[in-house]
Amino acid sequence: MRIAVLGAGLAGVTSAYRLARDGHEVVVVDRGEGAANFTSFANAGLVAPGHAYAWSSPRAPGMLLRSLWRNDQALRFRPALDPALWRWTLKFLAQCTSERARINTTTKVRLCRYAQDCLKAVVAETGVGYEGRDGGLLYLYRKESSFEAAVAKMSVLTDEGIELQALDPAAVAALDPALAPVSGNLAGALYAPGDESGDARRFTLGLAEVCAGLGVQFRWGETVRRLAVEGDSVARVVTDRGELQAEAYVLALGVYSPHLTRDLGLDLPIYPVKGYSVTIPTDPGGTAPRIGGVDEDNLVAYCPLDGRLRITATAEFAGYDTSHRPEDFAAMLRLARELFPEAGDYEQPDFWACLRPMTPTGIPILGRSRQRNLFLNTGHGHMGWTMACGTAEIVADAIAGRRPAIDTEGMTLPGLPLA
Repeated sequence: MRIAVLGAGLAGVTSAYRLARDGHEVVVVDRGEGAANFTSFANAGLVAPGHAYAWSSPRAPGMLLRSLWRNDQALRFRPALDPALWRWTLKFLAQCTSERARINTTTKVRLCRYAQDCLKAVVAETGVGYEGRDGGLLYLYRKESSFEAAVAKMSVLTDEGIELQALDPAAVAALDPALAPVSGNLAGALYAPGDESGDARRFTLGLAEVCAGLGVQFRWGETVRRLAVEGDSVARVVTDRGELQAEAYVLALGVYSPHLTRDLGLDLPIYPVKGYSVTIPTDPGGTAPRIGGVDEDNLVAYCPLDGRLRITATAEFAGYDTSHRPEDFAAMLRLARELFPEAGDYEQPDFWACLRPMTPTGIPILGRSRQRNLFLNTGHGHMGWTMACGTAEIVADAIAGRRPAIDTEGMTLPGLPLA
């Protein structure tokens, strides 16, 4: 079958790989000049089933409200005259109950665990290098109250098979000596030994090369304008360079997915949530962290890569704006310096801002759309690196008519089956 994959980020390239492995003729269309040039370019780097809590929680509305006059909130709401923002925000707030947070977190954990196994399988099959580190991740707490609350609620994850260990400051320092000088400022940490990290962009670029070797065609620098529908099917894709026809289509355009489906009468509940990242060079003889993690009281993530340290923070509801200024990174750099003062050269930062394709639940939308040959693999939010290989497998199963390996309840459009 000839299949067109729209988008060449993590979701699109992993989909192309899995479909090519199924023997399909695959063509990928992307407006960039190469893979992983947008959301996947400089993300947090953490493959983190042990951090799969839903953002839509009872705490979230207060953070959004305080962000109207405070700049230190992990979730920031920037009001705008955009009806899509207000529609999405109302749906997000509806998910911020204890019960919905538990259901959404349970679904995310199920998908993340499966996806991590799929990632390992892809790496074993292809040998793609991505600076992977499998020594686990640390979720640090500076306040005793927040550490106690984290320990109390971790059963939501451990009941789903995630291994988590509560560590005191001495144990944290023993696990990662880079934290020893500041361990006295920590209340403790949760350690997820099964979590890992790596460069998502390097992985995507490497997998795109594997795809090309399998016969996948990449059409770079080509922007998808609309989907032309005839009857109950997509007949062709209209781009700024002409048209593309296939027997099936996979929509993996992240924050731009709703722009294409709106004309089909499908309002995908996906909205961009802006994130900031900064990468600094590290010295091989320095004191950069050995493994990645998250400063939970400030929601600043860090990830050691080869010769670099990636720091990410903030979830800003600010539309499609990707602009940034050095001052936007000041707080996250200050917090990183507090943890790792000698980790690297903080005077040589490489700044980046991206748009995460968030759904109100934090769960991606997978499988068949209302058009019988249009399949969705979009809305991965802040966990695209963790989820991508699993969602590609699920979508490939849907196209083939196979039963997926996990329960996909909560991952499809309401009222529609996966396949």
